[in-house]
Amino acid sequence: MTSRATAAATKDPARTAALVRAWIDGWVVSRGTSDPMDRPWGWTIDAGQAHHVSRHVLPDPAETDVRALVAATSAPGTWLKLFADDDTVRPWLGAGWQFDKPGYLMTVPLTAERPEVPAGYTLTSWTRGGVTRVLVRTGDGHFAARGQIAPTGPTAVADQIETSGDHRRRGLGSLVMRTLQNIAHEAGAGTGILVGTPEGRALYTSLGWETRSPMASLVLKPSVG
Repeated sequence: MTSRATAAATKDPARTAALVRAWIDGWVVSRGTSDPMDRPWGWTIDAGQAHHVSRHVLPDPAETDVRALVAATSAPGTWLKLFADDDTVRPWLGAGWQFDKPGYLMTVPLTAERPEVPAGYTLTSWTRGGVTRVLVRTGDGHFAARGQIAPTGPTAVADQIETSGDHRRRGLGSLVMRTLQNIAHEAGAGTGILVGTPEGRALYTSLGWETRSPMASLVLKPSVG
């Protein structure tokens, strides 16, 4: 069995596509990007940044589609988000494409949460443009952790979760996530969605999140010389 067949056998492509679309719907709100543009193989999103001009998202990447995109792309700062593992898609790429950290599409049922703020820290939150942000600081105002979430009806997308290196292993990541999950639950969302890094995956798994698909993340870098 090929690596592509193995990957396809472990997930339901239709279910994965629905989850990826729900992730996109929240991500574009969270990041303030363009609306997703429908493509035969998935979606294109304009991010409008020098190092992130646009991204192509393929929930069930096929070799022919990826090779065609690679051949047609010359703009540095173009990203590919391919919901397959790195080894599956690696042979389909050309020169200039660099792998970022692998990602993991994850979901969790949202329920009421009442996390306690650890001693010595404060937590504040605010909502603007459909996105709620949570900030954790020390008693003297130093940054400790943050995150944001974008509820979009039945689902909510958690994004940009970060804990300062000086404040890790103190329960702050859990505090941020559980606070965001409760905010989304109170907004009426039933399912949380995110794409996590290898480092974040352990935290999310400990909080009940389940991995639904790997995601290969690549960017076209400018040629040198």
